[in-house]
Amino acid sequence: MVQFWNPAYSCFTFDDVDLAPTLEEYMTLLRCPRIQGHKAYVRPANLPTFVKKLVMITRMSEQWAVARIQQKGDSKCVPWAVLKDLISTHPDVKKRVDVLALSIYGMVIFPKALGYIDEAVATLFDRVGKQNTPIPVILAETFRSLSICRRAGEGLFSLKRRVDMPRRDDISEERWIDILQNLREEDVMWKAPWLVPSEVLYRCGSFHWVPLPGIWGVGEYIPLLVLRQYRAKQFIPVTHGLAQSDFSYKGDHYKKKMREIF
Repeated sequence: MVQFWNPAYSCFTFDDVDLAPTLEEYMTLLRCPRIQGHKAYVRPANLPTFVKKLVMITRMSEQWAVARIQQKGDSKCVPWAVLKDLISTHPDVKKRVDVLALSIYGMVIFPKALGYIDEAVATLFDRVGKQNTPIPVILAETFRSLSICRRAGEGLFSLKRRVDMPRRDDISEERWIDILQNLREEDVMWKAPWLVPSEVLYRCGSFHWVPLPGIWGVGEYIPLLVLRQYRAKQFIPVTHGLAQSDFSYKGDHYKKKMREIF
């Protein structure tokens, strides 16, 4: 699927048909309530330390947290094996569930280092517990993961848009590659018949696209490219300035960019 990803417009392109997930699709699929701007996840400016966050989530001691946090690349992480043991031995049943949920967020939804849960995931988990919706973050990291894979030319992305086809176990991998490489417009259903049409978020102030804050950075979101999923005519919107909205949370420059966007 990576070969069909169009990094210029942040969507999949099959000939002249574009496909991409939308906020509304994710909300429907994950059965989340309608997005409310004041409850959307945004990375706070002043973060507590990873030790403090881990203590709040697990209700273990600071000494326990300090002893188990490790450095992986440019991020601090906690090993999955540590959380796995905690799920089995923690005396508080509710905290067992919280640690399990944190593990799923870190290893399935937002994986970064294999076998480890990143500090940024703990920050998101804490914010979601305060009734913040994670849908925009999931979509932002979808776009960022796909774009990184496209630039690298290899690898897998953590979340992906799926083309539905009948299950067939008698077709080889080579045959599936041939089928996908020769898709035509009439072969692709770009409407979402299961999605109830509603209002679509397609602008952010004067911008013709929407910047989405994720746990590792900000990506651009251009819902005008997927209006055909709402039975509307599709067209290419204004895309000037997209490069300025796609960045990682590194250094002081990202704070200035965030102020300019919002």
